[in-house]
Amino acid sequence: MISNRRSLRMAVVGVLGAASLALTGTAMAATPAAHTASPAVAQQAVPVKASITAKASVSSVRAWQLFRVTGLTTGLKAGSKVTLQQKQHDKWVSLPASTNTLRDGSYSLGVKLGLKGKNDLRMVSGTTASPVFHVTVL
Repeated sequence: MISNRRSLRMAVVGVLGAASLALTGTAMAATPAAHTASPAVAQQAVPVKASITAKASVSSVRAWQLFRVTGLTTGLKAGSKVTLQQKQHDKWVSLPASTNTLRDGSYSLGVKLGLKGKNDLRMVSGTTASPVFHVTVL
């Protein structure tokens, strides 16, 4: 909002300056005075698309053995909650395993799984999900 006011103020000052030059009969070009806004002010910030990466510290574990899931987020605020999901019977189920992202967008989460076999897992935050990764529980 402030940058829009600043742009408007600069444009008005430029137009008034051009009008005063025209009224005084000066031979100076008014176009450069009207175009004083910097390109950074004129451009709008493009929002970064949110994304999450996830990697398990192991590919297989014994039942209820602790392992870590680590990753990075982009486009999410620092302190955003990321939650582990497991695919169960063709549905994604949120597990009681979550953490908040750090200032740099990274996270680390300790996990224990008991469902034996190949587990499809992903990390989610809101509508943003990581690619699926797998951990086999023996």
